Amino acid sequence: MSLGAHLVELRRRLFIAALAVLAGMVFGYILSDWVLGALRAPITELAAAQGRDASLNFTDVSAAFDLRLQISFTVGLVVSSPIWLYEIWAFVMPGLKRHEKRYAVGFVLTAVPLFLAGCAAGWFVLPHMVSLLTGFAPEGSTSVLNARDYIDFVLKLMVAIGIGFVLPVFLVLLNFAGVVSAASILKSWRWAVLAITLFTAIATPAADIVSMFLLAIPMVLLFFGAAFIAWLHDRRVRRTQQQFDLELPAT
Repeated sequence: MSLGAHLVELRRRLFIAALAVLAGMVFGYILSDWVLGALRAPITELAAAQGRDASLNFTDVSAAFDLRLQISFTVGLVVSSPIWLYEIWAFVMPGLKRHEKRYAVGFVLTAVPLFLAGCAAGWFVLPHMVSLLTGFAPEGSTSVLNARDYIDFVLKLMVAIGIGFVLPVFLVLLNFAGVVSAASILKSWRWAVLAITLFTAIATPAADIVSMFLLAIPMVLLFFGAAFIAWLHDRRVRRTQQQFDLELPAT
C-alpha cells in the first residue's frame, strides 16, 4: 500500500473506533450514577475507618456534569475495548496471510480479558492508595476531596494499568508474525522490568510502595509469560523448518 492508502486505512479504522467509543459513552452515561457511587465507596470507607468526615467536593457549577461526561468516556473506552483493540491490531498488521488472520481473533480474545483484568487490578489497589495518602492528614481533620481531581486520578489509574496488562500480548503477536524472536524478548528482560517499575511508579503515588509492587508483579509475570509463549512458538517453527528441509529432495 502507498502512504496515501495507509492514511485512508488509518482514518477508516479510527472512525470505526471512535463510533464504538461514542456508543459506549451512551451506555456509560446511563450507568454514571452507579459508577460514581462505586468510585465514592473508598471515600465512605475512609470516613468510617479513620473516624473523620470525608466527602467529594464539586467546586463549580459545571463540575458535576463534566464529571459525568468523564465517567461516560472512560466507561465507553472500556466497553468498546474489543472493537478499538481489534482496529489497532488490524491496522498494525495488515500484511498477514489468510491463515494468519486468526491471530487477530486471538489478540482480541486475549487482550480484552487482560485489559479488564488490568482495570480490576487498578480498582483493587485504589482503596489502599486512598487510605494511605489521606492518612497523612492530622487527626480530627476533614478530608474534602475535589471530585474532578479524584475521579480523574481513579479513571486514569484503571485505564493505564489496563493498557499495561495488554502490552505483553503485542509481544506474542509480533513474535507470531516473525517481527521479534523469543531470544530478543528475553535479552531485554532487564529493560522490561525497569520500564514496568517506572510505569507503576508513575501510575501510583510515590508514597505507596505496596500498591506499586502489587501492580508491577503481575505485569512482570505477564512479560515472562509472553516470552515463554514466544519461545514455544519459535521452537515449533524451527522443528517445522527442519522437517521441511529433510523432506526436500536432494538436488
